[in-house]
Amino acid sequence: MSMPRAEMPKAVTPRADQSKVSPQPSRHARLRRIAAFILAIIIALPTAAFLPPVSRAEAQERRTILDMFFGRPRQQQRVYEDDGDGGNIYREAPPPVRRQPKPQRAKARPAPVETPAPEIVAKQADAKTVLVVGDFIAGSLSDGLQTAFADSPGIVVENRSEGSSGMVRDDYFDWPNMLPVYADDVKPALIVVSFGANDRQQMKIGAVREKYRTDAWMTEYTRRVAAFAALARSRNVPLLWVGMPSFQSPAMTADMVTFNGIFRTEAEKVGGQFIDIWDGFVDEQGKFVTTGSDINGQQVRLRGADGINLTPAGKRKLAFYVEKDIRRLLGETAAPGSDIPDPSDMKDLVVTAPTSETIIKTQPISLVDPDLDGASALLDDASLPASTGRSARDLLIEKGEAPPAPFGRIDDFRLVKTALAPPAVTPEAALPAAGPSLGNADPSPSAATAPPKTGTGPRLGAAPPWQAVPLR
Repeated sequence: MSMPRAEMPKAVTPRADQSKVSPQPSRHARLRRIAAFILAIIIALPTAAFLPPVSRAEAQERRTILDMFFGRPRQQQRVYEDDGDGGNIYREAPPPVRRQPKPQRAKARPAPVETPAPEIVAKQADAKTVLVVGDFIAGSLSDGLQTAFADSPGIVVENRSEGSSGMVRDDYFDWPNMLPVYADDVKPALIVVSFGANDRQQMKIGAVREKYRTDAWMTEYTRRVAAFAALARSRNVPLLWVGMPSFQSPAMTADMVTFNGIFRTEAEKVGGQFIDIWDGFVDEQGKFVTTGSDINGQQVRLRGADGINLTPAGKRKLAFYVEKDIRRLLGETAAPGSDIPDPSDMKDLVVTAPTSETIIKTQPISLVDPDLDGASALLDDASLPASTGRSARDLLIEKGEAPPAPFGRIDDFRLVKTALAPPAVTPEAALPAAGPSLGNADPSPSAATAPPKTGTGPRLGAAPPWQAVPLR
């Protein structure tokens, strides 16, 4: 007798025997995929039959990385035409026709304004020479002076500046020894000096290197400036010592203020002149400015991007401060050539000294007697009010007191009092009138003989002075 199927024990298959079982599910899945692929091909065949031949003929080219970055040359497209027999003829497409741009009217450009070149004025053989010495600020000053005196035939500006020099590094450039050499070479009629921009460094005093701004440093620097100023004045020519301008660095600007004080003191001690240019390169608060007014009042850039050097407009402005003193010291030789008159044409302008016959003697007019009437006092002297030392403006602003109005003006309140004051009583006015008085309401004798009131108000029965009285 067999046991029920549900109660039969399950056979246990060892793990080693699992590899012998045939993989039925994998084979069926592979067959299903192959069948699906064949079905997709059968469905796609009718669709591919209706595609144009060009799509089947042309093979798609693969794009490389170079084509992606630099692009691919554009290929000429192909077109096909039907020849009527069911066939197609392939031809290259004609190149695209580029449209010619419409001619545009050229805009009329304004003719460029030609700036006339500055006329070069030939210098005179006996022209006076201005010697400029110093550091790079002196070089900028020399450029500005050459522009300023370009049209002056009597002035020649000689630049002998050394950009990196100063009063401190005498081992680099020894100015006390070089100044006589330059002076003997150019024979200057005037010497212009400008130092200080390169002097903010340590100084070698004997065998000791002294730090900047110590007491020993300042003493030695002052001595060197004084010696150089005396050396320049030993040539018996005018000396113009130009001060330093402000700079972008606040510390450097503060040092230039100290240097300018030394330059002014030592130059004036030997009879030279110090020229202060500080106000030309600062604003109203005394701070450094990069852009400011030029010599014509126009806003221009005066300093370079470093805040130290000067632009051409700044050089010309720097020279402007020195130019007027040079013209004053050298006189007519500094005038432009067109302004120098010819002495031969000035015969009629010669002024001769007056003789004793042409002088007419007159009595001087006294300040206290303008009318020459012999009076000992000025007219209306008694009516002049005593002065308190304060003007009408001071009284109005400080105390709020307005000056008295002139007599007769609308705000002169004395006018009302004067008009309302009773007239003086005469003997004829005290007699009784023959008839009724015009403006008197009471014609009785008692009213006529009544004494007038002495107050400032209107009389009883009298019309006010500003009220018109009708005619009867």
